[in-house]
Amino acid sequence: MHRSKKVIIFSHCILNQNTVVNPLARAKGAYTSIVKKILDLDIGIHQLPCPEYLFLGLDRKPMGKEEYDSYEYRKVCRKIACMSIKIIKEYINKGYEIVGMVGINCSPTCSIRGERGILMEELFKLLYEEKIDLRSFEIPANYIEEGEKQDILRAFDDFLNNMTRQSKFIFP
Repeated sequence: MHRSKKVIIFSHCILNQNTVVNPLARAKGAYTSIVKKILDLDIGIHQLPCPEYLFLGLDRKPMGKEEYDSYEYRKVCRKIACMSIKIIKEYINKGYEIVGMVGINCSPTCSIRGERGILMEELFKLLYEEKIDLRSFEIPANYIEEGEKQDILRAFDDFLNNMTRQSKFIFP
């Protein structure tokens, strides 16, 4: 069997900047440098669906968290979070290592640190309820693929290479 049994959870737009609202895309397709680091370490990638795209499509206008924060949008995010928890639990139960989760800073949906985005609020709520501890990393809002900032790539290297605190069930 040719599996590393290592998986990382990615916010959708890290792999597909084409779904990012105009004019906020910061890479032509995927964040190539970030993705290459994952692939070089033989880590599988699980891409979360993009709730903004599912909810409003490609032609949506830029909106903040307050504008997205509605019952209907939270319902979309909660559905994605529930599906993702099932997947994460399956990986863990089958002996896979979830290397961590990567989000986007200042995203109304996928921000992890500071003011958490709506999808991440719903997902982390379920992770807490399921007693699952995931390491996390956030792509800074000012990261632009063409103007790569080496400090960001070094920080991501540190995140990937410091897998001593593996994601796990806190109380199995």
